[in-house]
Amino acid sequence: GWGRLGAMSRYSTEQRGRPNTPDYRLYFKNADGKYISPFHDIPLFAGSKEDKEIPAKRSKTTGSEVLFNMIVEVPRWTNAKMEIATEEPLNPIKHDIKKGKLRYVANIFPHKGYIWNYGALPQTWEDPNHKDNITGCCGDNDPIDVCEIGSKIRSSGEIVQVKVLGVLALVDEGETDWKIIAISADDPDAQKIHGKYFYIDDVKKHKPGYLEATVDWFQLYKVPDGKPENHFAFNGEFKDKDFAVEIIKSTHEHWKALLHKKVDGGTIKCTNILVSGSPFCCSEEDAHSIVQAAPAFMNGDSVSPEVDSWYFFPK
Repeated sequence: GWGRLGAMSRYSTEQRGRPNTPDYRLYFKNADGKYISPFHDIPLFAGSKEDKEIPAKRSKTTGSEVLFNMIVEVPRWTNAKMEIATEEPLNPIKHDIKKGKLRYVANIFPHKGYIWNYGALPQTWEDPNHKDNITGCCGDNDPIDVCEIGSKIRSSGEIVQVKVLGVLALVDEGETDWKIIAISADDPDAQKIHGKYFYIDDVKKHKPGYLEATVDWFQLYKVPDGKPENHFAFNGEFKDKDFAVEIIKSTHEHWKALLHKKVDGGTIKCTNILVSGSPFCCSEEDAHSIVQAAPAFMNGDSVSPEVDSWYFFPK
């Protein structure tokens, strides 16, 4: 459906398959009604032209702030692990599967599901063949992750313009997995977080306990599945805005190399509609065929009791 305000007004989503099943997919369209890849065709910089500017020549700002587009994958307080399907053409959002089962994160006391609106920045890629000089680990082969800490509960597939506040360096199973901390530009608290250099200090002031809870969540969320605790670079210290923006720019450069076939992306699907000069560009007709080949969405489909109980009370 169409979003309410801001960035989402330029995009819409289309459901295919049945929710809470392996077939479910959420595809994206732009304002012209063309099917697009959220991974590749939505600009990283909010307000930049979509028409083939890579990197964008213009970007939206609030004061002196550059804003970024965030793709919401998982709404706050929910448990279903939804993610951009990087290995499928047009990269719809799907329900992650492991060992043949749909994935749901456990409730880590005292938290309920994901404790932020969780998603990714488009046109970024954490290259699995690039060893990070800071963490000493390679990337996790996904777009860079975002934890949006505003007051609204967002919807899966919503595009939100965010102000970057800082970053946490998670080392997950030996891979660098950066977690960008951001807040929606239209959130009432966004203007309160304006420290000249240290936005993270303002987060601690206006949202006490939230950053500590974030470290706790990422450290423990896999333990109920029988896995060890996660670890962090910098002993779990959050790095500030400027550091985070440099990480984003770096992953944007890796993405550009991927889309122009300067590096081997392996199983990553780079199908796109709008990236100028990319050998992976496809026609509108081809994009339409990709979506139509997916199972149709059936209104009125019910969710089985087993799935429903998993969603609200994961074991």
